[in-house]
Amino acid sequence: MSDELQPITPSEARDLHLEAMKENAAEWTRVSHRSHLRAFVEWCRTEAGIDNMNELTGRDLYQFRVWRREGGYSKGKNDTLAPKTLDSALTTARSFLRFCAQIEAVEDGLHEKVILPTLSASSEVSDSTIAPERVPPIIDYLERYEYASRDHVVWTLVWHTGARLGAVRALDLEDCDLDGRKPGIEFVHRPETETPLKNDERGERFNRVSDHVAATLQDYIDGPRINARDEHGRFPLVTTENGRISRTAVRDTFYRWTRPCHLGDECPHDEDPETCEATMFNKMSKCPSARSPHDVRKARVTKYRNDGVPRGVVSDRLDTSEAVLDKHYDRASKREKADRRWRMIQE
Repeated sequence: MSDELQPITPSEARDLHLEAMKENAAEWTRVSHRSHLRAFVEWCRTEAGIDNMNELTGRDLYQFRVWRREGGYSKGKNDTLAPKTLDSALTTARSFLRFCAQIEAVEDGLHEKVILPTLSASSEVSDSTIAPERVPPIIDYLERYEYASRDHVVWTLVWHTGARLGAVRALDLEDCDLDGRKPGIEFVHRPETETPLKNDERGERFNRVSDHVAATLQDYIDGPRINARDEHGRFPLVTTENGRISRTAVRDTFYRWTRPCHLGDECPHDEDPETCEATMFNKMSKCPSARSPHDVRKARVTKYRNDGVPRGVVSDRLDTSEAVLDKHYDRASKREKADRRWRMIQE
């Protein structure tokens, strides 16, 4: 151990790193680092017995890599981490150790001893998706039987704007312009009151919505919406008894309605709804047909592109780059993409 290093605990070093990130890193990046470094500090404490960052060696970092790869700190599970998740965890560790070298907590170059996994092209892209044609029947069912309910509004917002989960829950009443000639909703970055947008101020935008969508949102506001403030005194658009809807509640809204049995359809997995565990509230995500808000966002992109909406327009409306759009969101089949090209050639 070099005499130039200054003793510091893993938790203290982590806190300094997160504080330094406030100057130039997006809120979502800081959230990701906070999560991954929580695991690193836990490993130092319970597995490696390291209470001084000066003591870290390349061998320690290899053992940390193995621990994370085998599911260490994964909510009690022993499942191996997916390559993409492991890559994210180790990339964060590298960034953290690079910072630690700057504050004389570890040797220069120690971050290079964190070996990243080799990712295949397929492992970088999530396979989870929902076919675009599955969504309209769900919206129609909600329109008919759950009109202007909270679930109906959440589905409507994601499907008709392509917004991320965090952007939907960040909406306030004041962000909704529903009674004008050009109705729409505005997505605003408010990190100081715990509703950041993924791309910070760059993600701020005003998205037009149809008259029907505007009427649905207004009927929710005038009807079943719970009139509540959040803990910062703001008036959220989508509320619960506790104030602003939680991220978990938004996810559950999609898990609930993407289960075929919840719509009265026959189970495609040969399960009996009377005994299937996925019919239980806390087990909904276990249904093989259940899908997340992000999957519906991907379906929205695919539908836009299949309908001939230009890539740049979709990119702006959904606040994502065209490269990310093509790689992670557009899940069209080869035939669908061929049809798009053919339409452009014919024009």
